[in-house]
Amino acid sequence: MNHPQPVVLGELPSLSKLYVNAATAAARRRVLGASSGKKRLPAVSHEVRGVRADVENLTAYQHLVGETASDTLPAGYVHALAFPVSMSVMNREDFPLPLLGMIHLKNRIEQLLPIQFSEELDIRAWAEDLAGHRAGTQLDVVAEVRAGSSGDLLWRGVSTYLAKGVFLPGIDKPGSSNGASGASDFVPPNPTALWQLNLDTGRSYAAVSGDFNPIHLSVLSAKALGLRGSIAHGMYLASRALADVGAVKSDSFSWDVTFEAPVFLPARVALDITTVQGEAGTWERSDYVAWNPRSGRRHFAGSVVALA
Repeated sequence: MNHPQPVVLGELPSLSKLYVNAATAAARRRVLGASSGKKRLPAVSHEVRGVRADVENLTAYQHLVGETASDTLPAGYVHALAFPVSMSVMNREDFPLPLLGMIHLKNRIEQLLPIQFSEELDIRAWAEDLAGHRAGTQLDVVAEVRAGSSGDLLWRGVSTYLAKGVFLPGIDKPGSSNGASGASDFVPPNPTALWQLNLDTGRSYAAVSGDFNPIHLSVLSAKALGLRGSIAHGMYLASRALADVGAVKSDSFSWDVTFEAPVFLPARVALDITTVQGEAGTWERSDYVAWNPRSGRRHFAGSVVALA
């Protein structure tokens, strides 16, 4: 596809400022009405050049999610690095959906080449594929990370979000096949790991990722946005599962996750990882699933697959 026209930003946007702007926009929507009047996604991309990882921040991230200390950036850390650029696209005045309250449905990441912490990176993000969902309107936000020196594509992520309860005129609402399916058929296997997540898990991940979305920070701030309590960041959970897959994975891989039920904090989360090896004994893929060990309800599932 042809990339939207780039808008080059001078520096990585501040997530805290973006959330403040989103809260202001949400208040304005309540006064003026639920619809923004816009039906199309912005025909631009946002780009930040010359981004470098902070070593202290990288170390804190690796420690939090259980990644082995390394000079190579974990795929989930790259997502966090690119997230402010993605958020800035969704925070534009010509973006048709409210940023606050967006639900993260799924994510697909391709780690094409290892990224060293010392590399200068160019990050670009845009929104595409606005579509109806039985519960609202969904879209994809694409982020690409390239080597600043060569322009080689190193990492690509596609995050699918849902604006629940927001139905844009002219966008058809599909049938019940859109969204998570098969949750009632899930039979929990024997777990390979059991996580204990404390009430401050959301604040801890916010400190290393910069994602201070109020739904993750405290019971009070989450209740203000309509939740019964604070929930864990989806990408914290997925990144921890990726860390549990471990060093068996290859240098280049795809990483998928679909989120089904939120993890309200504090929580215990059961995880099972199944690994598939090829005929030569080399790693081919790892499938993972996480659930509530008390109720048996599935929280998320995904796979990590070697790229040819």
